[in-house]
Amino acid sequence: MNVDDVFFRKATKEDLDSIVEMLSDDELGKSREKFEHPLPESYYAAFSSIDADPNIELTLACYEEKIIGVLQIIFTPYLTYQGGWRATIEGVRTSSSFRGKGIGRILVQWAITRAKERNCHIVQLTTDKNRKDAIRFYEQLGFKPTHEGFKMHL
Repeated sequence: MNVDDVFFRKATKEDLDSIVEMLSDDELGKSREKFEHPLPESYYAAFSSIDADPNIELTLACYEEKIIGVLQIIFTPYLTYQGGWRATIEGVRTSSSFRGKGIGRILVQWAITRAKERNCHIVQLTTDKNRKDAIRFYEQLGFKPTHEGFKMHL
């Protein structure tokens, strides 16, 4: 496979099985996702909200006809930075059969380019502290751990 043959497209409802399969295909994902047939309705409801929002993009990396990666970008206006926009990258996954081939790198680089196109001044993301490989990966791409993040599960 040549990474130059990878292309990007907007996700559709018909892609949800492939997306949820990728989201569930690691240790953390197995504990929080429900990849079953049929998929729980909550995935379809979330997709409908994402698809309707012009400031959220659910993007797929594809090779030939196969979905090999996914990420979500949320574009958010802030009052800080003089009313600047930020891009938040979420849910980055590569299909297990394509890991280690540079797909994650070109997927995130595509998202950075997309953020520039939308005139964002910052691209941000989070990753679980237990994902040591992901932390190294993002640092290699130029991301810096400049903030301490907090979450509260409800």
